[in-house]
Amino acid sequence: MNVLVVGGAGYIGSHCVRQLQVAGHRPVVLDHLIFGHRQAVRPDVAFYECDLGNQAAVGQILRDEQIELVMHFAAFAFVGESVEQPLKYYKNNVVATLRLLESMLDHGVKKFVFSSTCATYGEPERLPIVETLRQSPINPYGQTKLDVENCLKAFAHAYGLSFAAFRYFNAAGAAEDGSIGEDHTSETHLIPLVIDAAMGRRETIQIFGTDYPTPDGTCLRDYVHVDDLSRAHIAVFDQLAKPGSSYFYNLGTGRPSSVREIINAVESVTGLKVPVIEGERRAGDPPALYANSSKAQQELGWEIQYPDVKAIIETAWRWHEAHPDGFVD
Repeated sequence: MNVLVVGGAGYIGSHCVRQLQVAGHRPVVLDHLIFGHRQAVRPDVAFYECDLGNQAAVGQILRDEQIELVMHFAAFAFVGESVEQPLKYYKNNVVATLRLLESMLDHGVKKFVFSSTCATYGEPERLPIVETLRQSPINPYGQTKLDVENCLKAFAHAYGLSFAAFRYFNAAGAAEDGSIGEDHTSETHLIPLVIDAAMGRRETIQIFGTDYPTPDGTCLRDYVHVDDLSRAHIAVFDQLAKPGSSYFYNLGTGRPSSVREIINAVESVTGLKVPVIEGERRAGDPPALYANSSKAQQELGWEIQYPDVKAIIETAWRWHEAHPDGFVD
């Protein structure tokens, strides 16, 4: 299948491009390279540097590359920034996505895989989180993702668009061979931050809150390997054959790890000491967030190949050790 991967030079997108090739599909990448890296995409993959909201350019790509399905990863995803600059998030995450969908409909492309987030649930009513829980985002980032989910429902009903929306938990890790990994200009994810502290690239790692009602007092989160995420996106393809079909799936391991456990695991994997300081809780940090992903496992045959967070960190360490400065674009 010819698959347009929007945001295919980013962290999750680039791993999905690799997995598409492994599965025998033909990926085509569209990325504006604000956060993505050209080096994350192999030279044999067709690459277009442009904005997803450029309808004329997107339309030409859809036509020239004979695209059959679109995978969309190109969102702004910094929660704090979304609170400070909501206009930026609504313009990119909602308005530009609507333009992308309009271009797809104009060119008869009606299969869509959407990168959503567990942030649509806000502060969940219970754990583990299942897909039927009430969605009530507590920040503009999560709200923009939920807004797109609601648009997709309407498009499925009105235009016969078939789609799957995957609600991620904490994407982590790197390609098994260490060739691509996580390289964000402003890093906010815990595992690469702890690895940076172990490598001496940052002075300390700060634990925000040590008095939560969890086994060791620190927050619990669900870390899922980026390649496991990618395989789920591909596993849904067959289900999108029926016009107007819609699917929503949580993607996580269901095995939460605390901040202290992540720090200890990084020290075990790297053999390096992580300098730690303890601080107060951050506003809006729930004690625990983790998924029930049984729906994806049952309906898609999705198998989690990295259920253990230490194995995830081992792949991340291979990437960071081999590329201490990340991608050199």
